[in-house]
Amino acid sequence: MLRTTYQGGVAHNDAESATYTKVTWRLIPFLFLCYVFAYLDRVNVGFAKLQMLSDLKFSETIYGLGAGIFFIGYFLMEVPSNLALHRFGARKWIARIMISWGVISAAMIFVKSPTMFYVLRFFLGVAEAGFFPGIILYLTYWYPASRRSKITALFMTGIPIAGVVGGPLSGWILERFHNVNGLPGWQWLFLIEAIPSIIAGIVTFLYLDDSIAKAKWLSAEEKATLERNLASESGKIEVSHASGAFTNARVWVLCACYFGIIMGLYGIGFWLPTLIKASGVTNSLDIGLLTMIPYGVAAVTMILVGQSSDRTRERRWHVAIPAVVGAAGLVISTIVPAQPAFAVLSLTLATAGILGALCQFWSIPPAFLGGAAAAAGIALINSVGNLAGFVSPYVVGWIKDATQSTDIGLYCVAFSLVAAAFIVMTVPKRVVNH
Repeated sequence: MLRTTYQGGVAHNDAESATYTKVTWRLIPFLFLCYVFAYLDRVNVGFAKLQMLSDLKFSETIYGLGAGIFFIGYFLMEVPSNLALHRFGARKWIARIMISWGVISAAMIFVKSPTMFYVLRFFLGVAEAGFFPGIILYLTYWYPASRRSKITALFMTGIPIAGVVGGPLSGWILERFHNVNGLPGWQWLFLIEAIPSIIAGIVTFLYLDDSIAKAKWLSAEEKATLERNLASESGKIEVSHASGAFTNARVWVLCACYFGIIMGLYGIGFWLPTLIKASGVTNSLDIGLLTMIPYGVAAVTMILVGQSSDRTRERRWHVAIPAVVGAAGLVISTIVPAQPAFAVLSLTLATAGILGALCQFWSIPPAFLGGAAAAAGIALINSVGNLAGFVSPYVVGWIKDATQSTDIGLYCVAFSLVAAAFIVMTVPKRVVNH
């Protein structure tokens, strides 16, 4: 006899739960690993900065512009890339994305001038465009809304785990490989950390399935269960045509909300090593080890917030409250004494809050977008929001050059997070809480 359980008012029997467990073990660990590689290649410039700026005589403003210009290329290609994924399938398109970004990330070893730095960061953004929204779209092909928040959180823990793994790894590479074969540590950093992305891209082509129907590892009964659950919520989709994503007011509201959250994400992502160094830690490996703490706590927080959101079927407060907590952490980091313990504690609060808000945000757009509109809308929100990835590091870098302090820049980032919390609460409850 099948046992039936209830989650947020939705019934699930044992066979159905076992099917979703099978899908999750097949997809999420691999996609999670790919996201770790993606995020590591995107933000390892924050560690390279510890040596790169003095070697190349770059100012903080040049670094901030180069770190941020990635998102201009990302913005321009995001929607076309996601529509291409919807048309050609995730297997081919995600493989293409990963291989191309790995090659361009490795090419960062040739940077000699600001112009070369800007060009390669721009094309890294072009190459990676479509990866994250493509995966968010891909998950909607397998999971109904009632299960999606926790699954999205599991996938997106790739961000903090990239920090847990990448911090010590990047610090170790900078120290251990500095001047090996005449190359500085920052060049080795870009080269070594690009290789896993290229390998994962090749594996993606061989491993992923484009849809439930093409999954040979599922039985006919399991496929029918998955497809039936997706079909049952199709009536709740408000927009299904690609053009509708550009004219829907809620999509643009979510663009503004996501912009504020991403201001926080890259305020932390690009400046965490620098902020820890400013507290008195000078050794690159020690800085890398200390960055494990904020990201490790954030990974646990993301999963717990995702579980709470799916259990209660509530989405808006699960974005707003963590965003405000993240803002508080950033403000506190400017107030506490400049000592490593205080810096790590305040930045842990900030990182956990920001990443908690980020992962829950992505349970909202698929609640009312479907089909080609989901492909276009998710990409549009991600591309517009990620323009904050250009604004955040550039503004903080410019303010640091002008004032010799990051405090005002961090206040701006904190304000953006609070604004995002208010904006998400304007989305009607009935639209997102299912």
